[in-house]
Amino acid sequence: MIELPIQRLRSEAVLPARAYRGDAGLDLAACERVELAPGERAVVGTGLAVAIPEGYAGFVQPRSGLADRHGITIVNAPGLIDSGYRGELKVILLNTDTTHAFVVEPGMRIAQLVVLDVPHVELEEVEELPATERGVRGHGSSGT
Repeated sequence: MIELPIQRLRSEAVLPARAYRGDAGLDLAACERVELAPGERAVVGTGLAVAIPEGYAGFVQPRSGLADRHGITIVNAPGLIDSGYRGELKVILLNTDTTHAFVVEPGMRIAQLVVLDVPHVELEEVEELPATERGVRGHGSSGT
């Protein structure tokens, strides 16, 4: 277990919580009202800042219920929070519904935060990469 220091930047901010014991994600709630017209995106603040420990990263994921019922997703999913970032957590929401607007209300759960161990990577430039069964075959290479 790791400790995740968290700071309310606004008094009305809702601290993240797991919906169920054992959930990987902590629900992030909006701290402001935003209306998303069909096809529109908006940056929605949570009123929170976190101190992700060194060696870890935070990943902001969409909530499946919002996606299923309303077509709400996150544009840059997953959003990445580096360990050195100390600003407000903000979520870039997108309304994929082509006919209905969606209103985000303060306190509404809009995303999930997952904190994962991320190894430090050292680059090693080489003349040639090791061969694999897949090789250079890209998108759709495994069939439909």
